[in-house]
Amino acid sequence: MDRALLPHLPSVLAVARNRSFARAAAELGIGTSAVSHAIRTAEQRLGAPLFRRTTRSVTLTEAGEAFVAVAQHAFDQIGAAADRLQTDQRDLTGVLRVNAPRVAFFMGLTPILAEMARRHPRLTVEVVGEDALVDVVAERFDAGIRLGEMIAHDMVAVRMTPPFRATMVAAPAYLARQGTPTMLDDLAGHNCIGFRLLASGAVYDWELLDGERDVVVPVNGTVRVSDPSYARDLALAGIGIAYVFEPLVAADLAAGQLVEVMPAAAIEEPGLFLYYPRRATDDRKLRAFVEVMRDQLRRTG
Repeated sequence: MDRALLPHLPSVLAVARNRSFARAAAELGIGTSAVSHAIRTAEQRLGAPLFRRTTRSVTLTEAGEAFVAVAQHAFDQIGAAADRLQTDQRDLTGVLRVNAPRVAFFMGLTPILAEMARRHPRLTVEVVGEDALVDVVAERFDAGIRLGEMIAHDMVAVRMTPPFRATMVAAPAYLARQGTPTMLDDLAGHNCIGFRLLASGAVYDWELLDGERDVVVPVNGTVRVSDPSYARDLALAGIGIAYVFEPLVAADLAAGQLVEVMPAAAIEEPGLFLYYPRRATDDRKLRAFVEVMRDQLRRTG
């Protein structure tokens, strides 16, 4: 297609609608001479006259009738597509894909999704639960959620939760039966609920504080899981000591269903962050999610 023809088509269609160069010029907000020039150029490019001009009237030629019918239809479709796009930009639609650890649902993600559904009912937020750190770009996600220390420096990171502690908990019944450990060395004599890292396949050694020193403590027990929420359930069942993020068990601790073990040994994690590539900063769906997330953090943080 002759792209040089495109700038002149609005004038062609305006003259066809109005049957007048002057009225077409008024509609387009340009001079009559500019409309005349556009029509002459279009006819030269097409190699055929589009209009019959007399001192009293302007009418379409047979070739002009055929051309305008097709061109008007194409312009109508473009206008409809532009209207749909503008509507979508005002009222968000489509899918926002987020990769998150499964524990994020228990630590603030659920109310964020509920508020997104209220504010943007035509937008679908698809959350894939995965504990291993993934390349969100390569895996075609819009964003990911992870601990701040796990996020690459070339990503934009936005805080989702306040910092929180990683703590050891157990049911009162377990501690009454097995005793309460008071030193890190005591963990060797307890049934500790283990955690398997799916990404590496390694068994996670508990990261704890020994006074002011960071230490890593290997633990053993009769059960090993790959989801922190399972560790919580097993601790509630009185099976052993679980190592979990404190927000996951805050309600259980407040209700007395779980008891914190050696609280001085708990380390502080930086919190969960939403992360995404810098080039995605202007994505309206992502900006809407960040806005809701920040509002939630202000209410709860």
